This record gives sequence, structure tokens and C-alpha cells, in this order.
Amino acid sequence: MSGTDINRRGVLRGVGAVGATAAFGGLSGLVQGQAPITVGFIYVGPRDDYGYNQAQAEAVAEVKKLPGIKAVEEENVPETTAVQKTMQGMISQDGATLLFPTSFGYFDPHMLAVAAKNPKVRFAHCGGLWSEAKHPKNTGSFFGYIDEGQYLNGVVAGHMTKSKKLGFIAAKPIPQVLRNINAFTLGARSVDPSITTTVIFTGDWSMPVKEAEATNSLADQGIDVFTMHVDGPKVIVETAAKRGKFVCGYHASQAKLAPNAYLTGAEWNWITAYKTIIDAARTGKPHPNFVRGGLKEGFVKPSPYGAMVTAAAKKKADEVKASMIAGKFDIFKGPLKDNSGKEVIAAGKAFKQTDVELEGMNYLVEGVVGKPA
Repeated sequence: MSGTDINRRGVLRGVGAVGATAAFGGLSGLVQGQAPITVGFIYVGPRDDYGYNQAQAEAVAEVKKLPGIKAVEEENVPETTAVQKTMQGMISQDGATLLFPTSFGYFDPHMLAVAAKNPKVRFAHCGGLWSEAKHPKNTGSFFGYIDEGQYLNGVVAGHMTKSKKLGFIAAKPIPQVLRNINAFTLGARSVDPSITTTVIFTGDWSMPVKEAEATNSLADQGIDVFTMHVDGPKVIVETAAKRGKFVCGYHASQAKLAPNAYLTGAEWNWITAYKTIIDAARTGKPHPNFVRGGLKEGFVKPSPYGAMVTAAAKKKADEVKASMIAGKFDIFKGPLKDNSGKEVIAAGKAFKQTDVELEGMNYLVEGVVGKPA
């Protein structure tokens, strides 16, 4: 996801997990005769990037099937004043009354500026920024606990690796990225504690040349299973497959890019969040300012297993997934050390997904080869 530091410290205070439980329900039961509404969706990249933007666009395709909804979209909109023009155009020309600016950098100052000028329009941003103390009621944010999917990726990777060396290619060492790296590594080491994950940070969200170079460099070091946190995983998936390596996807399914290499993936399922927010707008409910959820709430999902995934890997991953959905599994629990040997979570302590401490994550866990900054 395009962005810098995703930190929602203080966001949960007084807000509650508005949507961290189930969505308000489908739109099919809406009262007949309600006026249709126009909803705008804005992407920082192309809708077919096999990644972050495609995951949003796939959900918008589902929104378009809902009754009484007109969806307008614009792709390749930079995180500059250009997005302000796009949002205002959707409001003034298309009559949009609800907007989903989906990239991190759209929030401040761009979405906030347009929201101030259009107090009757609702804005739902994809990220972790909304604060009750700081931001207008007609704005809000939605996001998902996709580290659950990355933990499951790690479980499968842990079963499938022969070298016991995994690779993670990431854009920037921000807390949400570190959380994914750590979850992936913990999942793999739950299978075999001797497994390591080597991390390379490319420096930005879409750096295809550096992503290819990083994949080849890690392959040269004996890494045989890859995953990632970049906007468009296509280059990494295809490069890993060409090198005869396995890959676990991210954002959306990349299975058709490399059917003989794709093990599984951590995917967004944004339609759940979209329905929650759209339903509130249609029925006059208060704008859901802080919407969150994981596997249990249907905000994220794993990709189907590839044909090469072993029965043992499927069985273990399915067991962990069931525990997560039942609320009986905590990814981050003590005793846990970082990769410098410092204890970061004490014995007997476990963090729930909604605990804001996880949003300040600034370490890489034991077993990760790399530095967090």
C-alpha cells in the first residue's frame, strides 16, 4: 500500500471496533424505492496490477452488482493535489455522495481538504489514520488484519521449503510491513524453528527493477520460497517462478501468473468493508469512522492452495485458520525476542489484533535476517 507510517495509536480510544465485528449486512434487503447513490473509487495505480489496486477494483466490481449503486472509478491518480481534483470532480460532476480514496497518501492533506469543503459527502479512506479527536465525522478509515493471511503463508512456506531459507521483499520498514514480515516468519518457524526469513527493502511501493533484482539476489542465496509487501507483486512472482522457486502471494491472487509456483496467498476481501460503509450511507446510519476486521469478519482471505502444496501443509494451515476465526489464536505472544536478542513480548503476554501496541511495531522477530530501519 502506498504510504509512510501507518499508526493508529489513539484511534481506538473512544471509537470502538466499528466494523471489527461483522459488517452491517448485505444491501439486498434495503427498503425498495430508496434513491440510488453514486459512489466514487480512486486508485493510485492501475486496476490490473495483480496487487493492491486490483484487490480494490475486484471489490468494486462486486459493488457494481448491488442494487441502487452507481460506481465511478479513476485509476493512476497520484498522491498530489490531482486527487483533490478527482474527488471534487466526482462530487460536482458525477454526484457522488460517498468516496473511497484507497491510497495512503490521499488522506492528509488531500481527503481532509476536500471533506472540509463538502460536509454532506462521506469519505472512507483505506488505511489507519482516522482519529475521533482530530478528524471530521464525515471522514473515516477501513483496513484489515492481513498479517493473519501472512502467518498462514508462513505455515505453508514452512512446510514447503527445502533450504529452510525464505525471502521477503518489502517496500518500506513501516509498522504494518514489519507486522507482516514478523507474522510470516512466526508462521514458518511454528513448523520448524530453524527456518529463517531474509528481508530486502526496495525503498518504495512500486520499484519493479529493484524487485526483480532483490528476487534474483535472494534466489542466489538459496531462498526457495518468497513472499512480499509491495503494491504490485507481479514481477516478484514471475521472477521467482522463472528461478524455479515457490511463492506466496499478497493483496490479490497471482496464481495465474505462475500456477506451478504459487502456493497460496494473503488476499484482501474489501467487499466486506465496502458493504458496511455503503449500507450506512444508504440507510442514514452514522458514518462508520473506524472499520476493521480479519479472517473472522471476512476482511481478508487466503488464496486457494496450489496443486503442489502437501496435505500436511494444508492440514496445519487450515487448523490455524480455524483457530483464528474462532478467536483462539494470537500471532504475537510471549516470550518473543527480536532478531537482536532483546525480549519484545514477555512470557504470558499476548496481543489481540485490536491492540494499538501492534501498530507501533518497530522490530523484526528472531529468525529474520535484516534490519527494521
